[in-house]
Amino acid sequence: MLPLVDPVRALDSASWQKRESGHADRADALTSGHRARASRGQRHPVEDFLFTYYSYKPSVLRRWHPGEGIELADAAGHPRARWRWYRAGSSPGSVAVAGEAFRAERALVVTGVGRILRATAGRSGSFGCFGLHEWAMVYRQGGHRHPVPLRLGQTATDEVVEAHELRCTHFDAFRFFTAGAAPRNREQLSRDGQPQFEQPGCLHAGMDLYKWAIKLGPLVPGELLLDTFELARDIRTLDMRASPYDLAAWGYDPVLIETPEGKATYVREQRVFSERGRLLRSRLLAVLDGF
Repeated sequence: MLPLVDPVRALDSASWQKRESGHADRADALTSGHRARASRGQRHPVEDFLFTYYSYKPSVLRRWHPGEGIELADAAGHPRARWRWYRAGSSPGSVAVAGEAFRAERALVVTGVGRILRATAGRSGSFGCFGLHEWAMVYRQGGHRHPVPLRLGQTATDEVVEAHELRCTHFDAFRFFTAGAAPRNREQLSRDGQPQFEQPGCLHAGMDLYKWAIKLGPLVPGELLLDTFELARDIRTLDMRASPYDLAAWGYDPVLIETPEGKATYVREQRVFSERGRLLRSRLLAVLDGF
């Protein structure tokens, strides 16, 4: 017998407007630095990455959704009543996310996101990559993706890559490997094989929870979206601290993954992020499976 589940919860106007306002304030605080730099035409090699790599504007983060199965009382006169993927609720004047319509029109996206999230959640984490994906992206390369000097110089950076086995499991990192580095990876990754190799210890798999939350659109409560963004931001910081780039001028201490002590530090922080990612991944899967 299927469990009895109340498919709809209601929020009175004061409650949902308070959540909406709090969400906007939190989003503004998270994006204030990026927005200020953008207005001056400046870029930050660490903090601006999430807005360029994922190409989502701060305004996307600022828009609050209650999630599927929640009716917002007295919202018929609110602009969101005319937003795409919203419908009239069961109570007069209420509005709710049109979850069924979204799932039907975006079926391929919803299915694809669910496949990757479930595959990743079903595996044990691997913690032996030591963040060498960033090193593999500059291996034997004269020009680099970031206008920041290499901490060890080109020759010594190349030697670090050659002294290690590359164990990257994330295609969207692997695809930026240089021509000389790609054959050194343990697996030759592809987009089609992404669900086969994604694993919860990977920093980029944790960062991508933000991308998956965006792709699930109004199904995802705003608070969960911002939680995934915060995790991606924190992961990006470790990603670049462990990279071959010299970020001292930007106020970042390096994680020296070419040393045993640095490797231990990296793995310790990697495990913390993996646990944070596990919890957020579970919440996203609950969104997918809730209705």
